[in-house]
Amino acid sequence: MNQEEVKTIYTRYSSVYDRIFSHFFFPRIKLGINKSRISKGDLVIEVGIGTGMSLPLYPGGCKVVGIDVTRKMLEKAREKKERHKLDHVELIEMDAEHMTFEDNSFDHAVAAFVVTVVPNPEKMVAEMKRVTKAGGNIVILNHFCSKNAFLSKIEKVFSPLCEKWGWRSDISLDLLSNHCNLQISQVLKKNRLDPWSIIIATNNK
Repeated sequence: MNQEEVKTIYTRYSSVYDRIFSHFFFPRIKLGINKSRISKGDLVIEVGIGTGMSLPLYPGGCKVVGIDVTRKMLEKAREKKERHKLDHVELIEMDAEHMTFEDNSFDHAVAAFVVTVVPNPEKMVAEMKRVTKAGGNIVILNHFCSKNAFLSKIEKVFSPLCEKWGWRSDISLDLLSNHCNLQISQVLKKNRLDPWSIIIATNNK
């Protein structure tokens, strides 16, 4: 998928995204944020903030900057910001693969269900590492293809179909540890058979 395709697909999703995905995504985002080291006074970036599903979950006293490339999704996030009176949240339309922030701008970074959406996940993770301070947490939530060879082959076959729905199914966890050089400290799941993983990594730049 290229960026224009992503924008088109998620613009269509924007009005129904929460109704379709919140049941699956919200509890896992909550677990990921609870397991992070985000605390009062921290500055956090969330890339691919989407409709802002995560916004009420951040601990009090921290500052959150959420970016997304799809304007219609950000409009929904802004509605949540106003509804919940989240004055500590700033929302910006921005490409996660080409952020305009300075190096080491944030204490921690979060990406929830976006690694398999962006055209170049390696570039996105590299940008997250660049703008996050050394030693900060990088929290990534996503589905990664199975380590079982048979299941992995099926996921790769179906990936072109999944792209029409807005995500890829052929990205493995090895992408983060090997190609992106993330120092992963924990891999969590909400339950043993959960298809989604919560990755807690330390920014080892």
